[in-house]
Amino acid sequence: MDLLAIDKYWSLIEGKLNNWLETGIQHIPNLIVAIIFIIFFSLFTRVAGNIIRKILRSAFDSKQIADLSTAIIKACLILMGVFICLDFVGLKGTVTSLLAGAGIIGLAIGFAFQDMTENLIAGIVMGIRKPFKVGDIIKADGVFGSVQTINLRNTLVETFFGQLEVIPNKILFRNILTNYTVLGVRRLEIPVSISYADDIEQAAEVIVKELNRCNFVIKKDETAVFAESFGDSAVNLLVWVWIDYPGETGFMEARHSTIVTIKRSLENADILIPFPIRTLDFGIKGGQGLDAVISNQGNFKKAETPT
Repeated sequence: MDLLAIDKYWSLIEGKLNNWLETGIQHIPNLIVAIIFIIFFSLFTRVAGNIIRKILRSAFDSKQIADLSTAIIKACLILMGVFICLDFVGLKGTVTSLLAGAGIIGLAIGFAFQDMTENLIAGIVMGIRKPFKVGDIIKADGVFGSVQTINLRNTLVETFFGQLEVIPNKILFRNILTNYTVLGVRRLEIPVSISYADDIEQAAEVIVKELNRCNFVIKKDETAVFAESFGDSAVNLLVWVWIDYPGETGFMEARHSTIVTIKRSLENADILIPFPIRTLDFGIKGGQGLDAVISNQGNFKKAETPT
């Protein structure tokens, strides 16, 4: 009985081994094709990666973004080749399982590193859209300065106070961003006041004429002075001047020269920039005049003086 049982078991094992051997022999051509395809695909991925890297480096200002994008594309190509080879060998179920597992792992990583992933994606998108580049002057989220470095996760901005600010890319991607370098011009708005006794049109003509003589002023036909409002002791004006930005004349120097020119031109035209004035009207709406108030005050003091 034992010998018969051993022969039975051995026949089962032999049958399984023969089936595996036959299946393996049947898949040898597919396996050879898969190996050849892997070798070819590896060479293709390497060549394609070098070409893509050169293209992306010329398209992006940041080499890190270009290299990361190239690595992602190469990884996708390699995974595609692996899945095709597994399909050649006849492991379609394995391909499906790998895709499902990759999706689950990607979802878990996305939740675990949400902030990092968001900054990374924002950096890649900004690298494609290029809202600014290194050297541009930008203002975003209360930071105003010159862009020094654009990284995958953040951007380094040197402020005009000499500080280096590290801004996460998602902040620049989500919020309003002002790029002062793209158009290359900037408008100065200088408030100035003149007395009520002076003529507004004359003051505007004098200011525009003198400002247009300055070398840093551009768009001279758009240099203008507008009456803005009535102040307590003066008429408030607003002076508009266009300058190159950034240009040879710095912003602070241009604004300083503009204010000096406005003051000098008004002084030469004998137009007054008044000091704050307060007028006391004691007789308004039934009140007593100033003379009556002083007289009553004097009579009151006499009444208090003992005789």
